[in-house]
Amino acid sequence: MAYRIKEDTCIACGTCIDECPVEAISAGDVYVIDPAVCTECGTCAGVCPTEAIVLAE
Repeated sequence: MAYRIKEDTCIACGTCIDECPVEAISAGDVYVIDPAVCTECGTCAGVCPTEAIVLAE
């Protein structure tokens, strides 16, 4: 199960995008994780200051 970024919590700070080892995160007004590329390592979730990154349901 890939991770996803909660749109209402993401502040687009860029912390997660630099940590992703497979470049699954795209920048924008709100960042987005590509579930087809995400390896579920959880590194992005561990560094997110607003806890906006969660496992997809």
